[in-house]
Parts: sequence; structure tokens; C-alpha cells
Amino acid sequence: MTFDLKKTVNLPSKDLPMKGNLAQTEPQRLKRWLEADVYGKLRQARAGRPVFRLHDGPPYANGRIHMGTAFNKILKDFIVKSRAMMGFDTAYIPGYDCHGLPIETKVVKELEGKLAAKGVALTPLIIRREARSFAEHHINQMNRDFQRLGILGDWNNAYRTMSYDYEADILRTLAAFVRQGSVYRGLRPVHWSLGAQSALAEAELEYKDVVDPSIYVAFPLVTDPAAIAPELAGRDAAVVIWTTTPWTLPANLGISFGPDFDYVAVEIPTAADGDETSRAKTYIVAAKLLPDLAQKFGWTHLRTLATFKGAALDGKSARHPWLDRESRLMVGEHVTLEAGTGAVHTAPGHGMEDFVIGKRYGLEPYCPVDQRGVYTDEVAHFAGQQVFDANPGIIELLRQRGKLVFVEDYPHSYPHCWRTKTPTIFRATPQWFISMDAANLRHRAITEIARVQWLPPWGEERMRNMFINRGDWCISRQRAWGVPIAALRCQSCGTVHATADFMERVAEVFAQEGADAWYVRPATDFIPPGFACEHCGATDFEKEMDILDVWLDSGVSWQTMERAGLATPDEPAADVYIEGSDQYRGWFNSSLVVSLGLRGHAPYRAVITHGYVLDKDREKMSKSQGNVIEPQSLIETGGADLLRLWTASVDYTDDAPISEEILARIGDAYRKLRNTLCYLVNNLSDFDPKTDAVPFAELFEIDRWALVETNELTRRVRTAYEQYAFQAAYTALLNFCTTQLSSIYFDVLKDRLYTYAPKSYERRAAQTALHDIASSLIRLLAPMLAFTADEAWEKLTRNQVGSVHLAEFPAYDPERAQPELRARWETLLGVRSAALKELEQARAAGDLGSSLEAQVNLRAGGRLYEVLADYGAEALSLLLIVSRVTLEQMDADGLSVQVRPAPGVKCERCWHYETTVGEDPAFPTICHRCVRNVRAGWYPSGRSDGTTA
Repeated sequence: MTFDLKKTVNLPSKDLPMKGNLAQTEPQRLKRWLEADVYGKLRQARAGRPVFRLHDGPPYANGRIHMGTAFNKILKDFIVKSRAMMGFDTAYIPGYDCHGLPIETKVVKELEGKLAAKGVALTPLIIRREARSFAEHHINQMNRDFQRLGILGDWNNAYRTMSYDYEADILRTLAAFVRQGSVYRGLRPVHWSLGAQSALAEAELEYKDVVDPSIYVAFPLVTDPAAIAPELAGRDAAVVIWTTTPWTLPANLGISFGPDFDYVAVEIPTAADGDETSRAKTYIVAAKLLPDLAQKFGWTHLRTLATFKGAALDGKSARHPWLDRESRLMVGEHVTLEAGTGAVHTAPGHGMEDFVIGKRYGLEPYCPVDQRGVYTDEVAHFAGQQVFDANPGIIELLRQRGKLVFVEDYPHSYPHCWRTKTPTIFRATPQWFISMDAANLRHRAITEIARVQWLPPWGEERMRNMFINRGDWCISRQRAWGVPIAALRCQSCGTVHATADFMERVAEVFAQEGADAWYVRPATDFIPPGFACEHCGATDFEKEMDILDVWLDSGVSWQTMERAGLATPDEPAADVYIEGSDQYRGWFNSSLVVSLGLRGHAPYRAVITHGYVLDKDREKMSKSQGNVIEPQSLIETGGADLLRLWTASVDYTDDAPISEEILARIGDAYRKLRNTLCYLVNNLSDFDPKTDAVPFAELFEIDRWALVETNELTRRVRTAYEQYAFQAAYTALLNFCTTQLSSIYFDVLKDRLYTYAPKSYERRAAQTALHDIASSLIRLLAPMLAFTADEAWEKLTRNQVGSVHLAEFPAYDPERAQPELRARWETLLGVRSAALKELEQARAAGDLGSSLEAQVNLRAGGRLYEVLADYGAEALSLLLIVSRVTLEQMDADGLSVQVRPAPGVKCERCWHYETTVGEDPAFPTICHRCVRNVRAGWYPSGRSDGTTA
């Protein structure tokens, strides 16, 4: 019976399939993780170790996750998994933001029609109960979506801003600020959403490019102009203001000037055609801006009558362009000469700077606009009109009255409500505020910001500037779905009572019944015995019904880390926060204020921001434009590991483009990584590291080089993970797999793995290196390729040690740094590259096919010859994957490579061209090396007749 040589080749197993089938296999693996409680086992395994705390910024619980949400959660998972593999106890408690306008709007829209048909009124309590059910449903769905991404965490105990204990904590937080004297209620201009009919915080604004009318308006002086400058005696004069919000002119109470700026009074000749806009004897504008204004207005032949400082206008008066009302002339440091006329239209009820200077001059924050953005009855000519709709009429009225100096279109960026997408206005209303200065919060925040690590580093300056310039925090909202501000209003005199003790008393009820209790119970249930109005002594009160800004809700979230026993009040609650760059004005900001107020320090040691997910053209994704990629569809077709690998591949600190083409490239990268793992794992099916491993010192030099390179990879990748540089880790891992391993080591190793006897020293040495490399590589990949790495680990360890996510990273071994060996191999690989180039040219010329058909003659001099001679011709032939190498020494330094056909015939088994083929009659078609390996591996008793037993 003829001997089958194919059976003597050690082909790799198929334990780890080349095709991942991730969409099918990942859900099965996830199910096993959940059933085995891998997260719980991980916490147990790290118990007593140093704690690393990433605090989850809560996503809003109103729908399926989108690509941006998935991007954020995967980045967090990279951090949690990598820190766990560094040996830290890394608890991950997910969270959800539940209160707020989007859910309320959705619920109200669904309820209005149903309840109206039944004749039932839509009450706040009905809205709240339906909103809670809505959020609960979406939390369950989002939990499943996030887990499907391969994210491990305490999903059964995710914190929710609508849970009873959390709502109580929110109110206790407000009480703490009240106790410090930082909370006040007052009539102040706030950003007002016309769509939501509620006040907004800065964090709830988004800016859109719009085109508004830009108008220049003349305000005639009431004060004798001679009191400003003697040269103006006997003249009529008017101050020219500029505004891009004509609708605020009905609320004008003053005009502001820069006290140290130069202003000029200029005479404009009367137009021959009797144009009313040019009849004013004199116009007053800033001297610096006059040339540009004269050109814009078409003022020719003008004559400067007087020049004076803005301070000369202080305390004087002008007349409103059409109302019987004076406008106070004031000076303020907020005036600039960057645009306009240097004379700033001031409506204290419609702007914060206007409010501040108005307060200084005793002006009321007059605001004749209701919550819908409609003028009240007191506004002559425009009562009942929506403010933006009134702009054309106001401009026409100014033109008729001869007060319109100039009008043009003005493209600029304007604030909109980020929830309803409608434009906002500044509107003075009674609101609740946390002062930035009463308890020195502003200064403390700026000091604390300097102590935090910011990534990217520019985050520090951005955050600091926000606190330098931010106003007091408007914390009240005129909505139903949120935590109510527990305050009482005296029914006799209207005095509002908001004490810390009362709020804490109400919070105890919230902890047991939830914040719905404020809407279910009468006010008397909350009022302590003997409580009376401090102003009039009355004992009848009604509840205030404003709710708190949801940014206060999420700003309290760091307390969940203390509740879980992961932090103490004396330290930051989290080692790191990581969210999108919009959170500088949102969650990072509110969390810092709340933590400073309650604990005196920042809630985080480090803050990381990532960019937005965009399409391939770096445009925002939009369903209307058809450029949206949903994570669910991607996972269903390609698997979550593909999305995770894309996340690792991008510079997350910048905006991250994604598209089908980009994902196709990521798919190629994934296949390279998986093929590497398959090569490693499938060539180890008959290897037991406990009994078969070869000591490091006894390995082949190329094996030791591969392990030294793996050790260096470990150092680089661990450092990258420590620095949150996931793209650097990804690049290092991919390059290692494609270059050092696939293109060099694996290519050279095939001969030893496949053709040497199964238990031979040569093969076991190769397998020893492969096992060490596989063990290191799989663990280093695990934070990124959560499912694939776990599958490969299961095969490598024969499912004996549990999930890879319970393992730790390989340690960097300084003794394996071996710079001399790496330098030597840099030389050898340089020679290999030169030889491969000559071999490729010979193939292109048709002189040879496979490289094994070749003999390479090397001539070298100096140190290079010594390195090559020391390595040896036979070893060089394996390194170059040719049948033979000859080496000659030459006098000069350098290298000469010559390629020629190898002598001998092709060995049927190893495909080398050898002159020894046929020397053994029992094996007439194979070379002496293969004969030796066949006898050693398949004829241990020495039988060599070429037949099977």
C-alpha cells in the first residue's frame, strides 16, 4: 500500500474558522456572557484591586440608539475593558436621562387627541405618568442595543434620573444650594424657547445661520445738544443705533455708549428729493465707524460738527422713534466698536447685558411679550402679533416716521432651542437661578478646571472661558416632566418661600413616592406644623409648579458613584468622563457646578471629548439627505465587532466620518486581524504549553525576534490604552499583524510548522512562539474586538479559563527588550527586502515562478557580512523562502544580490528544489530533510519501507 505523503504535512486545524459570521455568532456569545455573568465574575476577580471609575454620562431615553450614541458607548467600553485588563476594579454603571422636553412633547402629542375625544383634561400628572412609561420602554430597548455592542456593565442596576431615590437626590441638591445662599428667584432676561414655551439654559441652545433685517434707526435727542458739545447749540440731533432684532424696539428704554470712545456729530445735507430719512440736522455715531457708515448710507459731503467722548452722553435722553417715551443715554463697558454705530439699543427685558446696565441705571426689565412670543396689548400698533412676524411692519413704521436711516439683510448665527428647533428670544420672566458668584462658584470652578486633565488639551481653555463669561444658571422650566422646584407661594401676599429644610422634607417624600407626589398631594401634606408666611403671617399656600432644568438632573449623576460605594465625598467621584464636545456647555459644566456646590471639588479627574459621527463627506447625517447609517442595520449584516473596529480606527477627538466605503476598508482590516488569529490558533491544536513549550533561550533566533517584537508591541499598546489613544493601539496591532507576523514571521514559519515532525524541537519551538504571541495578541485586541477576541481565546485555551474579558493584559518584560537583537534583525530584514525585490523582478521577467525555484547569491562586506555569516546560509534560505543561499565576502561595504535558478529538482513534500531528492529509495520524490522528518514523525519504530502498517 503506497504511503500518502499528504498525511505527513501538519496542516492547521479549523478550530477558529476564517469566516467570522459575526452577525450570527455574536448574539450567541453575548447570551453566554449574560448567563455566565461575566461582568459579575470580573468584579469578583478584581475585588480588592485599585478602583478605576468611568462615570457614564446618561443618554436620553427616547429612542433606539444611533451611530453617535453607539460611538460614545464603545469608546467607554474600550476604557472600561482596557483598565480591567490592566488589573483595575472597573465598575461600569450605565445611566439614563429620563426627564425633559422631548419625551413630554412626544407624550402630549399622543395624548391630546385621545383624551380630547373622551373629554378628559390633560393634566401634569397624566403627562408625567405617561412620560415615565415611555422612558421605561425605551430604557429597556436601549439596554438591549448597548449590550448587543458587546458592552459589559451593571445593566440591571443602571441609574435613572426618574427613579425615586434619584429624584430625591436632585431636590436635596437644590436644598444644598439654597442653604449656601446661591439660589434666588428674580425677573431676569433668559433664553426663551417659543416652541417649548419655557426658559432655556445656555447648554440647551444650538446656533443656526439665518438672515435677519439689519436696521439703523435715528433716536432724536430730547436733551439740548449743546449740553453734549457747545458746537451743537441750536441744532436738532439724533443718535443712530443698530439692531438685527427690530422686534425688540417696542421695549427700548435706553441707548448705551462706550465712555472712552470718541463720538462725532456730523451734518448731513438735506436731500433734494425731500427724503425724510436725511432731514435730521445732525447724526451722532462713533468716530471710528464713521467712514464705513458713511459709505454704507451714501452720506456724501458730510461735515463733522463736534467730537466728544461717550461719557459726555451719560445721563442725557433721546426720544423713542415712534412711542411717547424717553430713552435713557448710558455708558457701559459692554459697548464695542466691532460693528454697528457705537450706540447700542438697550432693552433691559430682552438681553442680559441690557438688563445689567439697565439695573445700574434703575430701568425696569420691561418685556411686553408673552410666552408664545406674541406682543401683549400694551404694544401700540403691533399688539397680538408674533414678534418675528412684526419685523416688516416695524421697519415700515420707522420709514414712515422718518427714523429709518438704513436697512439691509444680515446673515448671522442665531440661537435656537435644541429640542424644538425653533428660534429663541431673550425674555424677562420670573425664574430661579443658581448664582455663580454668591458662594464664589465661578472662581472655584476656574481654579478646579486647572486641576483636571483635559483631552484634547484645548478643553481646559474652552471650559475656563465658559465660566469666565457665563451668567447665573437659570434652573427653572415651565414644563411638567421633571423634578418640581419644591417651593410655596403665599396665597395672601404672593411671597415665595423656598427653604432648604422644606425642600429636604419634601425630598424624603420623593424618595418613597417619587416626584409625582408633588402633583398628587395637596400643599398641606408638605407644610410643617406652625409654618406661616414670613411676610404677612398667613398660613394658606399653593405649590410652585416650575420644574428644574434637566441639566441639574444629570449634573447630580456623579452621586450614583458614591451610592455604589465606588467613591467617597472627599475625592472626585470619577477618574474620567468621556462625552461629545457639546458637553462642555452641558454635562461637564453642570456636573462641575453641582460637585463644587456639594463637595467642594470637581467630580472628575480627567475629561475626554470626542467628535461627531459624520458621513464620508464630513456632513451631518440626516434622514432627509439619505446619508444615515443605523448601527442596528450594520450589526445585523456585519456584526458589532466591525463597528467597534471602526471606532478604534478613527481619531475620536475629531469628527469621525463613516460610510459604506469606509466600512469596507474596516472589513479588510478585520479580515487581516482575524486571519492572523486563525493562523496562530489553528497551528496550535496539538500544542500544550504546559508540556510542549521550549525555553526562550533555546528558541530559534527568528522565534526570539518575534517574541521580542511582541513584547515591544505590548509596551506600545498598553501605553496607548493608558493614554486613551485607541487609534494608536489599533494602528500598532494592525501593523504588527500585517507586517511582522503575516508578511515575515508567518511566511517564514510555514516550512517548519508544516513539514517538520509534529513533536520535533523545530516545530515545538515555532509553536511555543506562536502560543505566546497568540496569548498576548488576543488579550491586547480584546477591548476592541470584544466578540472575536473572546472566540479566539476560547479556542486557544480550550475553554478552560473563561472569557478573555476576565484575563489581564500581558506584562511588558524589560528582559525581552533586547535592543541588540532588534538591531540585528533590522539588518537581516533589510537584506530580505533587497532579495525579495530581486526575486519579484525575476518573476516579472518570467525567469522563475515561485521563490522556491530560486537560489540567491549574496555578496556583502564589513559588519553586514559578519551578521549574515553568523546567521548562516541555511537559515537565510528559510528567511528568504528560497531553496538555497550562497554567501560571499567582498572588500567594500554594501550588499549585492543575484538571483538564479536553484539546482536540483522539486521536492514533492516541501517544494524546495534540492539535489538530494530521490537519495532514499523508500521515498524517491522527497528531499533528505523531508525523509528525516517523515521518519521521525511517522515511523517512530524506525520502519521505512514506504508503506502503511
